[in-house]
Amino acid sequence: MRKILFSALALSTFVQVNAQKVPDKFAKTIQAEDLKKHLTFIASDSLKGRDTGSPEQKVAAQYIADHFKKCGLKPIGKDNSYFQPVDLVKRTWTDVYLKNGGKKYEYLKDFMANSLAPIQNEKNVDLVFAGYGIETDKWNDYVNLNVKDKYVIIFEGEPKGQDGNFPVSGTAEASKFGKADSWREKLKIAQAKGAKGMLMVTKNTDEEFLKMVKQRQVMMQRFGSARMIFRDQAEPSAADFPVLTISSAMAAEIYDATTNDVQETKDAFLSGKKAADFGLPNPSIALKIERTEVPVETSNVLGYLEGTDKKDEVIVVTAHYDHIGVSADGQINNGANDDGSGTVTVMEIAEAFGLAAKAGKLPRRSILFMTVTGEEKGLLGSEYYVNHPILPLDKTVCDLNIDMVGRVDKDHEGKPDYIYVIGSDKLSSELHAIQEEQNKKTVNLELDYRFNDPNDPNRFYYRSDHYNFAKNKIPVAFFFNGVHDDYHAPTDDVEKIQFDKAEKVGRLVFYMAWDIANRDKRLVVDSNKP
Repeated sequence: MRKILFSALALSTFVQVNAQKVPDKFAKTIQAEDLKKHLTFIASDSLKGRDTGSPEQKVAAQYIADHFKKCGLKPIGKDNSYFQPVDLVKRTWTDVYLKNGGKKYEYLKDFMANSLAPIQNEKNVDLVFAGYGIETDKWNDYVNLNVKDKYVIIFEGEPKGQDGNFPVSGTAEASKFGKADSWREKLKIAQAKGAKGMLMVTKNTDEEFLKMVKQRQVMMQRFGSARMIFRDQAEPSAADFPVLTISSAMAAEIYDATTNDVQETKDAFLSGKKAADFGLPNPSIALKIERTEVPVETSNVLGYLEGTDKKDEVIVVTAHYDHIGVSADGQINNGANDDGSGTVTVMEIAEAFGLAAKAGKLPRRSILFMTVTGEEKGLLGSEYYVNHPILPLDKTVCDLNIDMVGRVDKDHEGKPDYIYVIGSDKLSSELHAIQEEQNKKTVNLELDYRFNDPNDPNRFYYRSDHYNFAKNKIPVAFFFNGVHDDYHAPTDDVEKIQFDKAEKVGRLVFYMAWDIANRDKRLVVDSNKP
């Protein structure tokens, strides 16, 4: 009897060891040299930073699709291809100016915008001074003021008394009208009263304001002023209501006054606690806010590996293959780490599963390998997928998202064997446990969860493509190396990638996907953490 029991235990151990050898064999095909080979092309100067919708991004998409085909993955995109077209348009503000008294003020030279709305042809509008633009039971700038069909001109922020208290809150603590985005509250009030737009006089000095304008101008030149959106996307609530921020000097010129007059008007509020004006007739200005709209041709790239007895359930493995393209000064942002490293890691994981399938080791559940477009424009490709899913979302088990895994941040200099993991416990305790178990059994990386904290000011959980799956209650795990000095810079190049590190992350994601794909029961969704 004891001999039979020993034999049974020996057989069980033999089966378990050999079962583990199966994924090990294919995990080892994820190799640093292969990652480097792919990334050397994906992040080359010839692809010019893979800007969303650019011809060079299409070259990258075809390269990924050809790799998926070579791996034996099925095309499940449009017209039986590897592509899911994402219907975007690029909107650009091309001619934006304000005229008064024969003088022309230019956008991002003389003023900034909090909100823009198209005025395709130059239009004359009347201005009405409305103090701070506040309406409450303690402070009301709209008493006996008719602003219907006019533009209001207001001061930024809120009044503060000589006693140090804010009249609106009645305390030393600012009200909602003193916050950084208080213009949104003021916009709502002005809109409700029939106003058509707003000019807001900055609370900064003229010198400080012009410095801010210059910084905004440089940022726009660096990252571009165009905005990509879905073709059928509804306009935001403020889209038909321009809000322009101007200097005190510009306000004075509009009123043919002085900056001292502007300051005296501010002071009058605190003494009289009632609306005051410049003592001059309400002027008219001319505005033009020209907008152009151009269709953008871009696609998610999808490779599908069909499972066996549980093939209706699907695991998604994602990375974004777009980057920010060429800067206005001509410098190429190759995005080797962001997210070339994730893209090539997905490609290698796909190849490992493809090799397993060719060897007769198909997963029980299906796996969708997807490199998405438009992440840099606002997670657009992944949002489009969840709104137009190729495979049913209710059959989608989880998303394993890889976004920047080839570098080391300052907190881990000299200690590259780590990866930040975000979101793995937020919807499924089981996914988190699998991650911990597979890491311990295989690559043994340091799994750093600091950015998983819901109070993390960086809010990384909301800043990559997994979040669009999480919003649909699909468990996610996000793998990320942290921010480094070359983030979104022309210096994010292949030469700085630590491929041994990316190899280990790729193997961990492979082991996790293998486990999830082949277990008897689907991952539980038992958590609802912020």
